Amino acid sequence: MSQPQISKPAKLIIGVFTNTTDIISPAANFFIEEFGVIDLVSPWFPFTDTTYYEKEMGSGLFRRMMSFRNLIDPCLLSSVKHKTNQIEKKFSTHGKRRINIDPGYITHERFVLATGKNYTHRIYVGNGIFADLTLIYQRGGFQTLPWTYPDYAKENIRSFLTRVRKKYTIDIKEELNNDQKHDSICPV
Repeated sequence: MSQPQISKPAKLIIGVFTNTTDIISPAANFFIEEFGVIDLVSPWFPFTDTTYYEKEMGSGLFRRMMSFRNLIDPCLLSSVKHKTNQIEKKFSTHGKRRINIDPGYITHERFVLATGKNYTHRIYVGNGIFADLTLIYQRGGFQTLPWTYPDYAKENIRSFLTRVRKKYTIDIKEELNNDQKHDSICPV
C-alpha cells in the first residue's frame, strides 16, 4: 500500500504573451501584489507557432516568462489560474484580451501549466481547472512530450526554465534547511 505524502513546494511560473510589450510592467505589479516578488524574468520571445490567438489579440505576439521567490503548494494551481484570469480581464478591451497569462509551476521533476481546457493528458485539479504536464525533467534537461505546446518545446524557453529549476533547487534547500514545515493547505 502506498503511503500518502505531502508534496514539496513548487516554484510558481507565469508566462504571458501580448503584442503590447509595455503592458508587462502594469501586469507585473498585479502579479507581485498577488504572488510576491519576481526573481527571474526571461527575455521577450517571438510567439509565432500558432495564429490561434491573433483574431482576439492581433498579430506580432511576444512571450515573456517570470518566476517568483515565494514557493507555492502545487495544489493551489487552480486558485492561481483564477487569479490570473481576473488579471487578464482587467487588461481586456471590448471583451478581448490584450494579454494572455499562463500560470504554472516547476518542481525537480516537471513543469506543469494550468488550463481551463480538458484534454486526454490533463488532470482535473478543481474549480474548473486542469493541470497540463508540459515538460518533464530527465537526462539533465527538460524533455518534451507528444502534447507539449510548440513554443514550450523550443530551446530558448526550455533554457529559461532550466535556469528557474536551478533557482528552485536553491530555494527549496533553503526552505527545508530553515526547517519550515510544509503542510498542504488544500482541502481534501
